[in-house]
Amino acid sequence: MATTTAGVANGYVQGNLAILPEKFASAFHRFCQLNPKPCPIIGMSDVGDPGIPALGLDLDIRTDVPRYRVWRDGEVAEEPTDVMSHWRDDLVTFVLGCSYSFEEALMQEGIPLRHVERKVRVPMYRTNIACSPAGPFAGPMVVSMRPLKPADAIRAVQITSRFPAVHGAPVHLGHPHAIGIADIAKPDYGDPVPVAEDEIPVFWACGVTPQSVIAAAKIPFAITHAPGLMLVTDLQNKQLAVI
Repeated sequence: MATTTAGVANGYVQGNLAILPEKFASAFHRFCQLNPKPCPIIGMSDVGDPGIPALGLDLDIRTDVPRYRVWRDGEVAEEPTDVMSHWRDDLVTFVLGCSYSFEEALMQEGIPLRHVERKVRVPMYRTNIACSPAGPFAGPMVVSMRPLKPADAIRAVQITSRFPAVHGAPVHLGHPHAIGIADIAKPDYGDPVPVAEDEIPVFWACGVTPQSVIAAAKIPFAITHAPGLMLVTDLQNKQLAVI
């Protein structure tokens, strides 16, 4: 099995996944609305419905993600390749925009992306940037990092600003320690990639943020995607561009 869906199904929107019991869904929905940079909602299900027609007519959220995480009381209990046996009638699915969608636009402009070149998962870090809390959900923003030459970083800001539904422009450039990252070589999720001397690290809000807040909230049950292994939808990236 692939370790990442980065670069897979080019042109199509990929999504981060958060599946929660209905009793927590309204608070999580509010959390996403208060934190649109890391948690841009691109699709939601009805209660108990494994389909999300807006993202794909034949989509089945129980089987269509390469690898899942099943959470119990804030801990990862399992990482199955389908969640049929875990499905419940009270579950609500949220699909959040993923930076893999804006990566296509970056690559079309000739901006190199090291994790794609190396076929590894993008490095992701918990930061000291606090998310706005809602109900039991609170915690730090998670960011993804891509090393870029300064001129490419400026262009990347311009390009990704057109894609607010998939995290938009970076939240930080340059100094990792300023946002609470002690060691850029040791990401909290994903795989490390080198930053060359003539490059700066560029950080985007990341849809793994819900996993850090689900862990912190210690809710009894939740399902997410495994970091780097996304839901591939039938939407096209160009449909998300605002200009």
